[in-house]
Amino acid sequence: MGAGVARKAGGSGRRGRRRGASAAMADINVTPFVDVMLVLLIIFMVAAPLLTVGVPIELPDTAAKALPTEQEEPLAITLTADGRVAIMTTEVADADLIPRLQAIAAERTSNKVFLRVDGAVSYERVAQLMGALNAAGFNDIGLVTDTNGPSFGGN
Repeated sequence: MGAGVARKAGGSGRRGRRRGASAAMADINVTPFVDVMLVLLIIFMVAAPLLTVGVPIELPDTAAKALPTEQEEPLAITLTADGRVAIMTTEVADADLIPRLQAIAAERTSNKVFLRVDGAVSYERVAQLMGALNAAGFNDIGLVTDTNGPSFGGN
């Protein structure tokens, strides 16, 4: 990406120049720049889907629309099919859940929490977890689901 030096092929040049003298080349070669940018684009396109962090579960399908995003990263609670609870990606014992959530709630400005529950978990267990979230001070609970599920006659 630098300027090079081009030599004249001969002939009489401008006044005061000798034959074969070098003249500065004013063109910039952008090909290496474009090559590097395309490689970086491919790297980021491949790496972006891998950046989603979470516990692997099978979310139920619904016709619900996505919730609006916020300034602060939302807190995600995950309940797996075998009954394990995780705050973001850290697994937590049931006895330690409410104290850990209260400590997190004291540091956060928002009481918004996203609840990710495997579709195979019973409703009773989900209700118990929602009660624990409410007891810890998280009253704004959003249930995370996959889209394109049944709409029950809606649009």
